[in-house]
Amino acid sequence: MIRCYIGLGANLDQPVQQLERALQALAELPQCSLQRCSAFYGSKPMGPQDQPDYVNAVAELHTTLAAEALLDELQRIEQQHGRQRKAERWGPRTLDLDLLLYGMQQIATERLTVPHYGLKQREFVLYPLHEIAAELQLPDGSSLHDLIQQIPRNGLHQLS
Repeated sequence: MIRCYIGLGANLDQPVQQLERALQALAELPQCSLQRCSAFYGSKPMGPQDQPDYVNAVAELHTTLAAEALLDELQRIEQQHGRQRKAERWGPRTLDLDLLLYGMQQIATERLTVPHYGLKQREFVLYPLHEIAAELQLPDGSSLHDLIQQIPRNGLHQLS
């Protein structure tokens, strides 16, 4: 089993419920076991500010699926939740599932970059990830604990 971390985000069509349904879908994936999930966090949108705030979380998943097969499953779940891929980056969405880490592997293919390219800069990923994996070391040797010290919360707050 490979330990993976999945970033979840939504800001349309009842985002809290979108994340709850996405977690249920992750729990039902073949060859996968949902281990835990962080609390849900409210965050300001990246990019265009004329959109609703986001709800974000990070889930730990153990899997025997290959990385790109897991990516296929994540994109299938996004589509089932009404995700429409557009040219606009960082626009509003019903559900975003990002493969943040796939074990200690570093992957760079046309379809997939792991660790996720924005992992080290995004408070809405780092803080929830730190909540469930505080001692985590990234494949490049950097520690999650050290990264957290360098990234401001930017209004990120845990939802009740």
